[in-house]
Amino acid sequence: MMLPASSSDFFYSRLPVNQIPLSELLLESHLFYALPEDWQIIITDIKKSTEAVAAGKHETVNLAATGSIVAILNIAYSHEITIPFFFGGDGASFLVPGTIKDLCMQALLQHSENINKNFGLTLRVGNVSVKEIIEKGHQLKISKLKSSDLFSIPIVIGDGIVYAEKVIKGEDYLVENKLTDQHDLDMSGMQCRWDKIKPPTLSEEVVSLLIIANNHQNQAPVFKKVVDLLNQTYGEAEKRNPITVERLKLKTTLQKLSNESKVKFGISRIGWLVTNWLKLLLGPFYFKTKQGKKYLTQLVQLTDTLVVDGRINTVISGTVAQRQELIQSLTELENQNEILYGYYTSGESVISCYVRSMNENHIHFIDGADGGYTMAARMLKQKMAAKPVISK
Repeated sequence: MMLPASSSDFFYSRLPVNQIPLSELLLESHLFYALPEDWQIIITDIKKSTEAVAAGKHETVNLAATGSIVAILNIAYSHEITIPFFFGGDGASFLVPGTIKDLCMQALLQHSENINKNFGLTLRVGNVSVKEIIEKGHQLKISKLKSSDLFSIPIVIGDGIVYAEKVIKGEDYLVENKLTDQHDLDMSGMQCRWDKIKPPTLSEEVVSLLIIANNHQNQAPVFKKVVDLLNQTYGEAEKRNPITVERLKLKTTLQKLSNESKVKFGISRIGWLVTNWLKLLLGPFYFKTKQGKKYLTQLVQLTDTLVVDGRINTVISGTVAQRQELIQSLTELENQNEILYGYYTSGESVISCYVRSMNENHIHFIDGADGGYTMAARMLKQKMAAKPVISK
C-alpha cells in the first residue's frame, strides 16, 4: 500500500546533479542542502563484526548489509521515492522521509530477525530524526554528484550520520519501533553471485580505506586534500576501480545460493535453489551475448566504489608502491592533526548486487575481500580511541 506523500518526500529526487569533479564540489558550499527536519537517519550495523570476520563470516556480514539496502530501496521504490544510502561493508546508512520511516524500520527489524535466526549474527537497527541531529548542534548537508555516465551518488558533509551511529550503537539505545507484524519482506533484486574479483591486470592489490576529518567544521577542504591525493597517486576514479569486466566470474555454489535464499525468504527454498542454480549454469553463455556484455560493462560503471557520508569510504586497486605513497601522504595529514585513517589490504574485492532489471537498473556494492571495510574500521577505531575527534 502506498502511503500519502509529504511535500518533503521528493527532496532528494529534486536535488540537481552536479557534473563537476568531487574535489571541486567539496568547496562549493552553496551546492549542499540541509535535509528536511522530518527526514530520518536509519542505521544498520552488524554487532561484533570484527569477530565475525575473524571467524570467516565476512561474506555473510556483507550479505546482511546488502539485504538491509535491498529491503529499504524496495520500499522507497514502491512509493516512487528516491533516497540516499551508504554501504559500509558491515552495515548501511539511509536518509529517508518520515512518511516511510515506520515501514522501513519494520522491514529492517524483520530482516534482523532473519539474519540472527539463520546466521547467528546480530544486526542492529535504529533511527534518529534529522530534527534531533540539528537540535543537538550537529551538521548534515547533502549534494548529488554524477560519478559516471550511468551513476549519481549522494555526497554528505557534516557529522550527522556519525552522531546517529554513535547513538544507535550505544549500550542504552532502545529501538523506538518494535516488530509488530510479520510480512513477506520484499527482497526482490538481491543477488550475491560473483566470485571474489582479482584486481585489474596492472594492479597488485585492493585497498579498503576509511578517512575522517579531525574537525568536522573543516571537513570539506580536508576531504578535498584527500581526494586530490587519491587522484594524484592512483589516477581518476575509473583508473583505480578494482572491478573490470575481464575479472568477473560467477561463483556457482549451492551454499552461496542457500545463504542468499535465507536472507531473502528466511529459509532455504529448494525450488528457488534449483531454478537459480540452473540460471547460474547458463550465466556464462548469457554474458557472451550482446545484452550480457552490455550488462557487464554497466556493472563496472554502477559499482559504488566511493562513499562520502561525513567520512570517506573507498575501495581502490593499484600497486604496492602506490599504496605506500598514499599512506605516507595520509600519515603526514594525520600528523598535522587534519585526519585519522584506517586501511586494509586484500588480494581481491567482493561485490553484492541489487538488480531490478538487467537494463541499467542495477547497483553493485563493493568491499575488500576478507572484510576490508570492517578491518579498516578496526584500525580507525583504535586511532579514534587515542585521539578524540572534534565534532563541534
